[in-house]
Amino acid sequence: MRAEKDEFLADDPQSPLDPALRDDFDGLDYFAPDPAYRVEADVDVHDDPETVELTVRNGTAERFHRVATLSFVVPSASGGEVEESLVALRAEGSAALFLPFRDKTTGQQTYDGGRYMDLHPDGDLGEVDRVTLDFNLAYTPFCAFADAFACPLPPTDNWLDVAVPAGERDPALE
Repeated sequence: MRAEKDEFLADDPQSPLDPALRDDFDGLDYFAPDPAYRVEADVDVHDDPETVELTVRNGTAERFHRVATLSFVVPSASGGEVEESLVALRAEGSAALFLPFRDKTTGQQTYDGGRYMDLHPDGDLGEVDRVTLDFNLAYTPFCAFADAFACPLPPTDNWLDVAVPAGERDPALE
């Protein structure tokens, strides 16, 4: 998947990467895959999903529904484990869950606007008790590559109190 994304960024006409940077682009920087950041999360489906507006990097807003809270345990820097949660959002008409988040790597090792994960649960979310979250698949939104893209910023509910050294690092394009 990483090779496919790098190829898309370097060669595809729909790439958000500035064409002037594509010739010298040799791929994104990633944390090494770590199975400790592939976690099982308990699913708490919201019976009456609240509609929220997420601020977008360009100052506008996008509407989502808070459909569930996902609770899980991740490693901490001290060697223990930390309980965390993410609010799962769904855009109108979408089946996928959108998980924008910030963690203690944000703005240092990863993009300062946060990172995203997408979750495609099998079947009705209300019929499952647990889902797998793989932070190794956390990705940088397109607005990190070009100002033409407007990316929703993670809501404060999705600001994790722990570093998650998994997935994509800051693209640091120059």
